[in-house]
Amino acid sequence: MQIKILADGGAMKPGPALSQKLGPAGIPINQVIAKINEATADFSGMKVPIELEVNVKTKTFEVKVFSPPVSELLKKEVGLPKGSGMQAKTYAGNASIEQIIKVAKTKQQNLLCNDLKTSVKTVIGSCVSLGVLVENKLAKDVEKDVDAGKYDKEIKNISTETSPEKKKQMDIYFQDIRAKQELKLKQELKAKEEATAAVATATPAAAAPAATTPAAKAEKKK
Repeated sequence: MQIKILADGGAMKPGPALSQKLGPAGIPINQVIAKINEATADFSGMKVPIELEVNVKTKTFEVKVFSPPVSELLKKEVGLPKGSGMQAKTYAGNASIEQIIKVAKTKQQNLLCNDLKTSVKTVIGSCVSLGVLVENKLAKDVEKDVDAGKYDKEIKNISTETSPEKKKQMDIYFQDIRAKQELKLKQELKAKEEATAAVATATPAAAAPAATTPAAKAEKKK
C-alpha cells in the first residue's frame, strides 16, 4: 500500500487522515510519525512530499522523502514565512543569484531541465509568483539577464554562496524598498479612509417627514 502525504519538515503530528489509513493495516502511527520527522529534520519549516510504502502482511513500512517544492526552498533560502500575496504592489524578499543557483541545483532532477541554466530560469520564474526580487531587480528582468549570459560564470561554477558584503548591500537595498512599500500602503489606506468620509459627508440628509398635525393638514388644503 502506498500513501502520499505533504508533511511539515521535522514537525509532523498525528492526524485523522493518516490514522484512518494506517489503523486498519495495524501500523503504529507514532512510529511512522517519528520516522518521518527524523527523515525530514533537515527541511524544518517547509512542506515536504512523503511517500509511505506499507507492507500490510509484514506490518512494516518505508519512508521515502522527496525534495520540497521550489517555492518552499525559495522561502527557506530567503527567510520568508510566505510570499507577497500582492506581487504587483509589494515585494517579500530579495534573493541573490547564488541563492537561486543553490535552489536550482537542489531541484534540477525534479525539474526535468536539460541543464542548470534552464533550472535557474525556472526558479527565477517562481520568484515572480512569490514577489521576490533577484539581485535587487524584478525577477522577470533577471530572466532576460540570464538569457543574455550575464550570470553564465556563476552558473558554470555552480556558485551557491553569497558573500557577506554582497548580502549586506542587498539587505540595505531591500530595507529601503520595504520602507517605501509601507509608506505607500499607509498613504493608500489614508486616501481610502478620506474618500469614504467625504462620501458620507456629501450624502444629503433624509427628507423630513411630512407634517401630520391638524393645522398642517388644513394649511396644506389651502
